[in-house]
Amino acid sequence: MNEHDFGPRFRPQKCKADRPLEDKIQYLLDAEEQLLQSISTRAALPGVLNGICSALDRQIANVVSLFSLPGEDPNELTAITANATLFGLHVFCSESIFAENGSLLGSLEMYSCVPRGPTPHELQLIERAKCLAAIAINLDKEASHPGNCDIRESPQKLGCVLEWPVSNN
Repeated sequence: MNEHDFGPRFRPQKCKADRPLEDKIQYLLDAEEQLLQSISTRAALPGVLNGICSALDRQIANVVSLFSLPGEDPNELTAITANATLFGLHVFCSESIFAENGSLLGSLEMYSCVPRGPTPHELQLIERAKCLAAIAINLDKEASHPGNCDIRESPQKLGCVLEWPVSNN
């Protein structure tokens, strides 16, 4: 045995601190891929929006999120906010979702267990969630009005561009 060989216990190992970050990134990519598949197969809009909220809630700790669409009862959102306050939740973020033409597609409301606002990283996650929601809502609207569907115009109507990570393979 080599006198400088200390066996497998002393071989360099990958830093364990990197693993949770890699796991979070992989979860985010997997969740986004699953959501995009649901959107592309034109799954029911409420299910897609709930999936986006679930993924967002898992990425940002101690928050609860929900989407509302135009035309829904405005008193319902007021009641939700009142109930959130009653249970000790605080408004974390409230964002409108717009189509490229400026029309309102919906809104994203988020509540937190502690009074705080989103960090820059969390704002990026919220923006991606809004993009996914905009795609889903636009496709749902097109399905409701089949005469307005034009594949050549679809990317322009989405109002956002998703950036895919570059693969090292």
